Amino acid sequence: MIGVYDSGFGGLTVLGHLRRALPDRDLVYLGDSGRAPYGGRDPHTILDFAEQAVERLFEEGCRLVVVACNTVSCVALRHLQRRYCGPASPRRILGVTIPGAEAAVAASAGHIGLIATRRTVESGTYVAEIRKLGRHRVTQRAAPLLVPLVEEGWEDTGMAREAVRRYLADLPGIDTLLLGCTHYPLLLPAIRAALPERVAVLDPAPHVASSLVAWLARHPGYDPEGTGGLRVLCTGNPEDFGRHGARFLGAPLPPVEHVAEMDGRLAPRDPAEAPRGQVVRPHGRQGRT
Repeated sequence: MIGVYDSGFGGLTVLGHLRRALPDRDLVYLGDSGRAPYGGRDPHTILDFAEQAVERLFEEGCRLVVVACNTVSCVALRHLQRRYCGPASPRRILGVTIPGAEAAVAASAGHIGLIATRRTVESGTYVAEIRKLGRHRVTQRAAPLLVPLVEEGWEDTGMAREAVRRYLADLPGIDTLLLGCTHYPLLLPAIRAALPERVAVLDPAPHVASSLVAWLARHPGYDPEGTGGLRVLCTGNPEDFGRHGARFLGAPLPPVEHVAEMDGRLAPRDPAEAPRGQVVRPHGRQGRT
């Protein structure tokens, strides 16, 4: 069973490609929508959230986890691999940055542009991975307004088109644009309209899927074929996640299950049991007074 982890809805664009590439694999998707977006978060907060999410997927029976979120892949992937994937561990965690960098270098004549969250840009991870592969120039632009616009379903509005136009105006001379956030494929019409025709626009998601297919071929038997089943977990409102998530996946989602943070871990919880109004913890819980 393969787990797919994202900060919210965006990783469903990656999930769609994974399902098409591996139709017989059983998948569990976890979207941390209740704590999204991650793009402006402190790195140590991202590490905490990422640990909780991959541990939840391990508890669901996943030995292999794909971190679909670019921000987590850029900030926390090495930490997660060192913490959970030692030589004696049967678990593996893979990210999206290396497949994305490889595809960008293969497509580019020499000047790659990157739009992404602020934390992804500040990490410098994509620049480092691209420079391992070639002498390509990389120009980055943080685009913090784009994720909220897509989350609201406003990707086809004039507001979204203007925001895209302004961000891309800061990337003159590029020949390839790498989409460094899983939300951005929903903005493809606005992005293509804002760029010269000669600029290739690269969504890493299909390359992540083909990279996983190749990884599984190199590790036969690691994740046996299943029934093509899909479970979806989220930390936000399950009904909202199911409704909005269908836009990202391009297909209806199965009934979405709710998980919530309790005592530093993500655990299943009925949303109806969530407290309302003022919440008072028992005296001394978690060492606080």
